[in-house]
Amino acid sequence: MIELKTPAEIERMAVAGRFVGEVLTEIGRIADVGVNLLDLEQHARGMIKRRGALSCYWDYAPSFGKGPFRNVICLSVNDAVLHGLPHDYLLRDGDVLSADLAVTIDGWSADSARTVIVGTAAGEDLRIIRATEEALEAAVEAARPGNRLGDISAAIWTVARDYGYPVNTEFGGHGIGRTMHEDLHVPNKGKAGRGLKLRPGLTLALEPWFARTTDRIVFDADGWTIRSADGSRTAHSEHTVAVTEDGPLVLTRRE
Repeated sequence: MIELKTPAEIERMAVAGRFVGEVLTEIGRIADVGVNLLDLEQHARGMIKRRGALSCYWDYAPSFGKGPFRNVICLSVNDAVLHGLPHDYLLRDGDVLSADLAVTIDGWSADSARTVIVGTAAGEDLRIIRATEEALEAAVEAARPGNRLGDISAAIWTVARDYGYPVNTEFGGHGIGRTMHEDLHVPNKGKAGRGLKLRPGLTLALEPWFARTTDRIVFDADGWTIRSADGSRTAHSEHTVAVTEDGPLVLTRRE
């Protein structure tokens, strides 16, 4: 069931959203050459505990995972793009790190992701990150009353096509509110003018992610980490967005 949120409820989601943005900003700041992914996980845990928030990932057990997720943040490196399981790995110069975080505060959730480069940045890595960020902004712009869900998907797809990146449609955006995943799947590829009509109060997590040269994915043996099937590098950008009478409102915007 799709639940439309009131302006007061959207503001409560924005409280969670601002905190998610703060954590992702901090993770991006301290992710450096030689830093262990497990240290980033512990840092996120500490921030969540001090805020009195709840991780949406802890004990998350969807059909595709191998047992419950026992971390508070997804950390995906290079060809890994989604649901990266934090593990004993020291970041190297030039690594591409995607961090994805969702929390609940006082019963309302927010979800966001960003991709950063550790140390020396390669041009192709900067390009694919920029593509996901532009696709996300295009998706946000399309999240207006009267538009349709397909307009969001088409906006993401258009940016990917212009950059020359293929698009996987198995994993994409989703509804969000009282829980991390609510009804509505938002594919990263679609046709404008199709699908559900967008109404004020609809809240969505929009998350374009691309791999350089494939739209196929593979899972690690851990059952969680999703990688590009051909080993090409990836990037992921995500915001929680509310459709309002005045247009789209990003609830997880970072400083």
